[in-house]
Amino acid sequence: MTVLASPTATVTLGGAAPSLADVVAVARDDARLALDPAALDAMAASRGVIDALAQDPLPHYGVSTGFGALATTFIDRDRRAQLQLSLVRSHAAGTGPEVEREVVRALTLLRLSTLLTGRTGARPVVAQTYAAILNAGITPVVHEYGSLGCSGDLAPLSHVALAAIGEGLVRDAEGTIVPAADALAAAGIAPITLEEKEGLALINGTDGMLGQLVLALADLERLVTTADVTASMSVEALMGTDAPFAADLQALRPHPGIGAAAANMRRLLADSPIVASHRGPDCTRVQDAYSLRCAPQVAGAVRDTLAHARAVAERELAAAVDNPVVTEDGRVESNGSFHGAPVGYVLDFLAIAVADLASMSERRIDRLLDPARNHGLPPFLAHEAGVDSGLMIAQYTAAGIVSDLKRLASPASVDSIPSSAMQEDHVSMGWHAARKLRRAVCGLARVLGIELLAASRGLALRAPLDPSPATAAAAAVVTEAARPGPDRFLAPEVDAAALAVRSGDVLAAVEHRIGPLHHA
Repeated sequence: MTVLASPTATVTLGGAAPSLADVVAVARDDARLALDPAALDAMAASRGVIDALAQDPLPHYGVSTGFGALATTFIDRDRRAQLQLSLVRSHAAGTGPEVEREVVRALTLLRLSTLLTGRTGARPVVAQTYAAILNAGITPVVHEYGSLGCSGDLAPLSHVALAAIGEGLVRDAEGTIVPAADALAAAGIAPITLEEKEGLALINGTDGMLGQLVLALADLERLVTTADVTASMSVEALMGTDAPFAADLQALRPHPGIGAAAANMRRLLADSPIVASHRGPDCTRVQDAYSLRCAPQVAGAVRDTLAHARAVAERELAAAVDNPVVTEDGRVESNGSFHGAPVGYVLDFLAIAVADLASMSERRIDRLLDPARNHGLPPFLAHEAGVDSGLMIAQYTAAGIVSDLKRLASPASVDSIPSSAMQEDHVSMGWHAARKLRRAVCGLARVLGIELLAASRGLALRAPLDPSPATAAAAAVVTEAARPGPDRFLAPEVDAAALAVRSGDVLAAVEHRIGPLHHA
């Protein structure tokens, strides 16, 4: 078996439910997997129930019948291996662009986690093969389209199952597309020969949408805290006040997210010579614009939305999502746990929150560039307004992204297209909600990156007044890109700022200077 170089950690699966951090570690950092022997024993025990039902002349869904609208069709024993194989082959019907490696690794891991609950009736060798595929760095090719988020993420999970039986295409540990059979052979992994119920057990889950929710939560925890940083920088650059962020004022409306965001902004603006310069009685400013004064209210509401989504994700990580399931007392029961509504709703909810957070950031960018509202800064923060355009078009870019985010905020989970001859007559569209949230998270990072550029340049133009130690640390991450001067090729600077935001470099620089902030 191929061993990945310098694995960052080992995650043991099969005892307690995997944590959010476990999923991210395997999906993004190639953490190696170990399987709990007790979980493998539980799988073997539940497999005995399936083997007994296979002998029964009465039909049992998924064991001795067809699927979906064909659930009443009895299948003879000598055809059941072909039934499971045909299920995987026919359901591996995805099309469109290739899904990202980290998403495929996350959904593979989460299907493995459900197998290890012992509620699917699959044999231990199935789980061991999935773990071996992940540890070998093999990534099945999964496509953008094919899931309705009900009866599970059928097509995406089927492409993974197809690879496990040695068919279809994968990317090997070096990222090269090769036939699955070749990749498995090179890694010393024997393809699975499916038995009763196992094909169904491999494709009937919410793992694709859940995996993307977990990855989005990891990104948004960092981005929402970074939004407190860029908002504080804009408050300073626009000669705003920190007075509305006072703890006693926030306590009058005791939402935990708002309190955390305001506390961050107080710390970020502490010891700011710019803020101090206009704090006295001579200041004629009565109150700041909403995009400054209400920053904790919006970022705080996003935090509370994240907390709800995190609770849903943690419950889902502890779930055994399959149909039918093997119960503790040995029954095999059909159920509706594969329906993606619980996950789909929070994916859509997060897309709304992301769009609004980015929208407020874009309003601060626009304010920084407008000489009628930026309190003495040059038009568009340009070196020589008229000859130079400064950051004028960077604001256009942010506005275009925000417009896209508003479209992506339209919920997918309110839609339903019946399928399978009306047997599956209400579906969640959770996979679609996950895909658009993934795009929205990327857009938010880019908008915050543009605010970082604009606010950093605004702070530089306030010299000789200095910013706070915290905001100075953030500005230092993009010092070259943010420095005032004649116009230059801007696109690389916008991309570099977005990367600094998304990678966590901005947040790390701030926390290195002033210590940990409240994270979302």
